[in-house]
Amino acid sequence: MKRENILTGSPWEDKMGYCRAVRIGNIIEVSGTVAIVDGDKVKADDAHAQTLNILERVEKVLEDLNASMKDVIRTRIFTTDVSTFEAVATAHATFFKDIKPTTGFYGINQLVAPEYLVEIELTAVIAE
Repeated sequence: MKRENILTGSPWEDKMGYCRAVRIGNIIEVSGTVAIVDGDKVKADDAHAQTLNILERVEKVLEDLNASMKDVIRTRIFTTDVSTFEAVATAHATFFKDIKPTTGFYGINQLVAPEYLVEIELTAVIAE
């Protein structure tokens, strides 16, 4: 089966040796993705905006692989503050209310930088 890697130009891709997403056959795995915190639309204290930003960016990655959010079967959500659950859940539902992938919401000690409250990775399977 053919392997297709999606790179986004992040300096971490070469430094760490990873890509944003890999597609092999009809399976797509998307790496843990954090928001682009710009201090304007996406703030360091806004888990809802961070979640929307992440999912908007992941949606584009899936499109680049000829897939869509409808193909997502699992999301994994990591947060440094579980009290943000309602904000994260509301943003997640913006994309997945009708799709309803399986999911997990995990409280963790920290992410790669303090401004990140949320990191999401996901799995998609394209129906054949």
